[in-house]
Order: sequence, then C-alpha cells, then structure tokens
Amino acid sequence: MANNNLVFLENLEWFDESGQELVHRLPEGGSGEIKWGAQLTVRESQVGVFYYKGKAVEAFGPGRHTLTTGNIPILTKIASIPWGMSSPLRAEMYFVNMKTFTNLKWGTRDPVAFKDSELGLVRLRAFGVFNMQVVQPVLFINRMVGTQGIFTTEAIEEYLNRVIVSRFNDFMGEVIDSLLMLPAKYDELSQGLAKRLQEDFSHFGLGLSHLYINSVTPPPEVQQAIDDRSRMGVFKDMNKLMQMKTAMAMEKAADSGAGGEGMGAGLGLMMPAMLAQYFAHPLAQGQPGPGSQQAAQGDFRCRECHQPIPVEAKFCPSCGHQQLVITQCTQCGKNLTAGAKFCSRCGHPVAQKPQPKNCVRCGVENLADATFCAQCGERY
Repeated sequence: MANNNLVFLENLEWFDESGQELVHRLPEGGSGEIKWGAQLTVRESQVGVFYYKGKAVEAFGPGRHTLTTGNIPILTKIASIPWGMSSPLRAEMYFVNMKTFTNLKWGTRDPVAFKDSELGLVRLRAFGVFNMQVVQPVLFINRMVGTQGIFTTEAIEEYLNRVIVSRFNDFMGEVIDSLLMLPAKYDELSQGLAKRLQEDFSHFGLGLSHLYINSVTPPPEVQQAIDDRSRMGVFKDMNKLMQMKTAMAMEKAADSGAGGEGMGAGLGLMMPAMLAQYFAHPLAQGQPGPGSQQAAQGDFRCRECHQPIPVEAKFCPSCGHQQLVITQCTQCGKNLTAGAKFCSRCGHPVAQKPQPKNCVRCGVENLADATFCAQCGERY
C-alpha cells in the first residue's frame, strides 16, 4: 500500500535519432501532467518551450532546468477526482531543433515559361538546394507546427519549395534577358533570390542561410538551338562552313578509296584546288585569308607542265592539261581520257569497268557477271 503513494518526478530530454526532426513534443501522444519539480535537460543544439494551460510560458536554453507547475505531486490524484482522475492542469514541453538543416531540395515540378530576348518564349526547369534553420522557436511552433507531436523537414520542404520556385520565376525575369547570359549569373541569382526569400521564411520564424542554383535547363530543342548558335559564332560565313565540310567529306572518301581506285585518285587531285579556292576566297571580299598571298602570286601550278595557272582554271593555258579529272593511270599518274584502254604516256593497261549485257531472249539488261537473266531465267 505504501508504494501506491509514491510519486516519481519526470526527467524530460530528447534526442533526434533521424536527423530530420524540427520539433518534438513531450509527453508523446498529447499533453500530460508534468509534475512540480520535473527535471528538463536541453542540449546545445536545442531550445525547450514550456506550454502550461495552453500557453507558452517560457523558453529554456541549453542546460538542466527544474520545472514548476500547478500539478503538486501529492495532491494530484485527489484534485483530479472530479475530472475522472485526469488533472485539468495540462502542460507540454516542445523541443525545437536549432541546428542548420542542409541539402534541402528545391526545383520546378513543371516547366515555367520565360520570355528570352533572343530565343523567344521558352520553358525552363530549375533545380537547387538550400539550408534552413529555426530562429524563432515560439513563432515557429505557433504558426507552422501547431499541436503536432512531431514535425520534420519533410512536412515543410514541399511548401518552401513552392515558395522558392515562385520567387525564382519573378526574380530571374528581372535579372537576365537571355539564357545565353545565364552561366555568368548563377551567383548573382542565388544571392539575390536568398535575400528576397528572407521575409517569406521569417514569417514562420525560419532563417534561410544559403541557397544554391544547381542548374537551369531549357528543353532539348532549345539546347540544340543554343549549340547551333555557338557554332555559327565560330563560322560566321555559312558558305565557308559548307565548303569546308564538303572538302573534308571528299578527302575522307578519297582516303578510304570510295568509288574505286580511280575515283579516290581523282578526289585527291581535286582537294588542292578546292582548298586553294576556299582559302583565297577572303581575298576576293577584301579580307586577307590563309593561302591568299601564294594564290595571288601564281604558286598554284599545272600537274603536267608545272606552269603557274589560275586557281579556278579547269585546263592549263600552257599545255591544255585538264585539272579536274576522274581517272588517272595507276602506274605513272597520267590523266586519262574517258574510255581510254591504255595510258598515253607509259602504255599501262587501264582497268575497264565490266559492261552490262542484254539477255538474247527478252532483251533485259543484266549484270556483266550474271549467269542467268533476272527477267526470264535464260542462261548465258
């Protein structure tokens, strides 16, 4: 019987095992009968807010504290008889985590419209992180937490994300005109946006210590347009760009022997004339270019008689030699006329392309090495 009269005092303390709790209430599950003389232990990274009779009466900093309430331990059970052995003198202790919560994510759920001065109306996605801290515990509990027993960063992160995105949309339109300027504006955007959000966060007793913008990305088609624009910055004259691409393609075909041995040799001979014409083109526009001085002095010479000739000449004015040829002798390199069977210089036989043959029965043209007609099946 004596043990039934014993009254034990509480020792109130809280550890955040998850690392994500902003506020934790004791007793858990609702208000309780915190007795006179209860011991409260508050850590360095915490603040304890004591609520008594529904009101915040005091905030406790780090250290050990003794609580005094209207719940006198010996008289508690007797005084609570009219209320079904539950004392009407209710008290709660809210522990507020005062550490800085880092790496909280923010980003656009749906693309937002942005009027670019050069690219027109584009849709953007933006992503980043921010750091947050409770700076006014009582204000935070009264305006954001309410009567919840546990309040985590997950419960508030989505709301803060929407606030950041809303402010970002307005602020970005004020700071930059075009996405082409964006890479140099990340720091300015981050700092300016953080200052603009201070009032929104302080309304709930929160502080925004840092905000970072990781990326602002347009749709793939806009990214392609930006890449094309950067290429045009390198090649301002698209005619020159096309000429260079054509020359590179033909040179590759010549190196790989595309179109046969004769075609490869012919393309190899065409390359000097094409490149000389390309590099001499700026001179015609009044702009000096690579190779223009040599072309003007007549250093482009005939491969047959080695006399100077104009870069655009198709035949040598001295010997009449054709400059752009399709076939060359594989033995001595002599330019050959169409249909020649032997080289006019060394007499080397020219490999002839097999001629197609017609079927004697139906007259259909077939491959030179065909054994049967593809039309009627006649055997050759």
